[in-house]
Amino acid sequence: MNPSPEFLTRVAPLSVPGSGTERVAPMLYHLVHFARPARVLEIGMGYTTPFLAQALRELGEAVESESEALAAKSARYEQDERALDVAWLEQPPALASPEFYLEPYKPEMVAVDDLSSGKSSARYVDSALQDLGLADLVSTVDCKLADLPESTDPAFTTPFDLVWLDAWDCLTFFEECWHLVSPDGGLLVMHYLLTYPEGAAILEYLKSCQRTQPGSFELVSILEPHKLAQNSITVLRRTDGYADANHAPGGAVRFSPELHEAARNHAHSRTHRH
Repeated sequence: MNPSPEFLTRVAPLSVPGSGTERVAPMLYHLVHFARPARVLEIGMGYTTPFLAQALRELGEAVESESEALAAKSARYEQDERALDVAWLEQPPALASPEFYLEPYKPEMVAVDDLSSGKSSARYVDSALQDLGLADLVSTVDCKLADLPESTDPAFTTPFDLVWLDAWDCLTFFEECWHLVSPDGGLLVMHYLLTYPEGAAILEYLKSCQRTQPGSFELVSILEPHKLAQNSITVLRRTDGYADANHAPGGAVRFSPELHEAARNHAHSRTHRH
């Protein structure tokens, strides 16, 4: 799955050369498809916004199609009173976990920006989302990052599975808004910390927190080595509430009674929805 040429053409006017997101935006698009977040938060709108929203739109459609196919293949096994096996596992959607599909997947996104930067394309994002038919997926909030901890907007009452933070005051978010990241493996992706002195100080602080709070989060930074600035991402994966799925210990899927029950329940739930 890749953004279509038409999509890329329509979002090109949002690209600001000095922002350094020409590779980050497609990466976030693929990260959404990979991690399948139900709730996405973006702080600092711009070129990345439609990529995140488009991925959520495509993913919503893909999950619906996969759910139908998973229910159909599971129902056949139940009707024939057959135990789940490798043939079931490898039928499309191959390797799919019924647990993921038990609840309807209805992705949503919140995008925050105070529109104060004259260099940003944030002010044009709403129009672009309307043009692309993505506005229904994204709630935009006019707010500074520093004001976010005091926000009473109901959009922030439930944690987010993926947060894209393209704003300098990352420390404020980590110290005041960490609760907005899902403790069950939620991802916080931050821009351009790796090569600035201020960013290096923030990274050292994060690493010290990691040492004093073992098991709370994982951290990795990735450099774009060919750039002079705006040239890295840092990913924090929150793990203090992570539940290890443990689907395939030793590399082989375990066709446990729990897996059979989840497949049965999913097949039944899809039947009753129609």
